[in-house]
Amino acid sequence: MQGARAQNAAADNAGTDQVRVLVVDDSAVVRGLTKRLLEADAGILVVDTAADGEQAVRSAERIDVDVVVLDIEMPKMDGMTALPLLLKAHPNLKVIMSSTLTTRNADTSVTALRMGAADYIAKPTSSKEIHGGEEFRRDLTAKVLALGGAAKRRRRRASGARNPAARTAPTRSTAAAQPVAAASTILLRNIGKFTPEVLALGSSTGGPQALLSFFKELDQAFDLPILITQHMPATFTKILATHIAQSSGRPCVEAEGGENIAKGNVYVAPGGKHMLVKRDGTGVVIRLSDDPPENFCKPAVDPMLRSVVEVYGPKVLTAIFTGMGQDGLKGCRAVVEAGGTVIGQDEETSVVWGMPGAVATNGLCSAILPLCRMAGYVSNFSNRKTP
Repeated sequence: MQGARAQNAAADNAGTDQVRVLVVDDSAVVRGLTKRLLEADAGILVVDTAADGEQAVRSAERIDVDVVVLDIEMPKMDGMTALPLLLKAHPNLKVIMSSTLTTRNADTSVTALRMGAADYIAKPTSSKEIHGGEEFRRDLTAKVLALGGAAKRRRRRASGARNPAARTAPTRSTAAAQPVAAASTILLRNIGKFTPEVLALGSSTGGPQALLSFFKELDQAFDLPILITQHMPATFTKILATHIAQSSGRPCVEAEGGENIAKGNVYVAPGGKHMLVKRDGTGVVIRLSDDPPENFCKPAVDPMLRSVVEVYGPKVLTAIFTGMGQDGLKGCRAVVEAGGTVIGQDEETSVVWGMPGAVATNGLCSAILPLCRMAGYVSNFSNRKTP
């Protein structure tokens, strides 16, 4: 066992950039499809497949793996039982839960995220999806590459490889300087001049875990309305809202459209719709849009932020959490151009530093913070008096 793992580690340290994947599913058809789709990308190598959790754990104990695509419902040992055993075998492993889009499986998937899974994917069920699922292929490949790259970087740091030290980014405001594990060219902006009237959050890969942690730390006295766009399918967003409400004690719902925004309430964009806001008389209401995806996402962060700026002007505070891609970049630019404030999660605590990295490296952030400090920053910022 140790010899095989040493050989694999040596290959990794020799400079191979391929992401090593273990595919686990009790369906031979889905296993074969997933393997073919993944290996169509030169950056991915499927090192093994397994038909149940027991086989997966045995494989992970003898083979170095970066990413596991893990089915939830399997004989002998299901995915939820196998998950902690896989993470114990490889602490830096990234696990993508694979399930059908049922309410029960969505709830199980969100629970798996809280247990340490990195992401989830809705596996194909129909013949059309299996043989022509371009969206499934694109999403699966993108998630494996992003998570695999993150797993490799963490494993190299854990093995003692050179790790660039966190540094304090140059800043245009001494009050905004924060430790940043990133290039020294990142500049932080001055904070906005106005006390915010709304908090808008954007997240993707790793976002559910980050959001639950954020709300656990957020001061109960914080009473701004909170809007969340998390990249998730429809069934999952309702479950996420329920988990946030249960863990935080705050009113949190999946937006239905037409409701008046109330102080202290949390609204999650529903999967398959963009969540927007508009002024209606003296109040603000939520409107759902069926416009095309933006940045391959629906819901997307950018349209939410554009609408928030239209309604609240400079009185907007935005936080961008872990996630793939650059969704939120254009919206955050609109926020800061209107006089609002943007903060981002730092690279070290992000599962994938795509979305927060994009706003950070484009000079849109007033602070770049570890996840454990974001709730405190938000509370303190909202309590300040308008200059």
